Amino acid sequence: MLLAFGHGGLLLAVPVLPVVALGVWWNSNTVAHYFLHTPFFRARPLNILFGLYLSALLGIPQSMWRERHLAHHAGAPPRFHLSHKVAAEIMLIATIWGSMLAFASGFFLTVYAPGYILGLTLCALHGHYEHQNGKTVSHYGLGYNWLFLNDGYHAEHHANPQSCWAALPELIHPDAVANRWPAILRWLDACNLDGLERLVLCFPWLQKFVLRRHERALGALLSGRRVARAAIVGGGLFPRSALLLHRLIPDAELVVIDGRIENLDIARAMLPRGVGVVHDWYDPERHRGYDLVVIPLAYVGDRAALYRQPPAPLLLVHDWVWRRRGTSRVVSWVLLKRLNLMQP
Repeated sequence: MLLAFGHGGLLLAVPVLPVVALGVWWNSNTVAHYFLHTPFFRARPLNILFGLYLSALLGIPQSMWRERHLAHHAGAPPRFHLSHKVAAEIMLIATIWGSMLAFASGFFLTVYAPGYILGLTLCALHGHYEHQNGKTVSHYGLGYNWLFLNDGYHAEHHANPQSCWAALPELIHPDAVANRWPAILRWLDACNLDGLERLVLCFPWLQKFVLRRHERALGALLSGRRVARAAIVGGGLFPRSALLLHRLIPDAELVVIDGRIENLDIARAMLPRGVGVVHDWYDPERHRGYDLVVIPLAYVGDRAALYRQPPAPLLLVHDWVWRRRGTSRVVSWVLLKRLNLMQP
């Protein structure tokens, strides 16, 4: 309630387009979302008043959204009917919008309306990426879930829609599908990191920079650790990890596992003699017996599961600079990258 009233106060104090847009998106996926599942008050009139407040604040009739959202949970098409409550919410929104048009048309047309449309667009993007390929997808990042009241625990929410938002972290299912990105940023998975790798291949000075930065982090993390066999997952294209591990642990048996044969063909010309290659997609169950497994930034699979249950005595994960896990070293702030070392 305090957050919802704070949102209203912020909108009145700073009536600018980003506040309108981000407010619609944030509140719709936090306060308003939980309110439609479990009304906050025992007294029905208070729930009606709070629903009217959210409708006015967000420009979205909450009773209509509730019917649509609960139908989504049930896997059924929404069926709208014009109740007294829906009519009251629509009339309230229409009155506010009409007043803005009459007394502040410039603000309404250049700030509020574009911000409102942008907010709905963010909500649509958010909802789309919460459900990918027929699966409900979660995100367990601490920062996002603090700001969005555990909205990232989406698979857990679908399995337990009446559970309090604060209890969702305790309901994680081991088979839940997770993504490293919050839903609103999940489109970044479509960005092909191979393009950046190919860019590195074009410039020797860039290769030296990348090798130098990674060697510093790798050397610090592996110092004093004994490694007899190491698997480098996705080590095709520019095989920086294989090149550096060959230098840092020269007595270890190194194997590059990559599912793309064209990447391995490029990497073979750069790999030192004795480094093995396997044309296959990495599977922790099938590729066993390694002391060290190296996971790339562009890993295709459940990175969160690897973090929860490392598949080797030493798991070295290339990750974004803001995702610190285990023993960690920043590779480069320019590259937005760090290395995380995990042990079972």
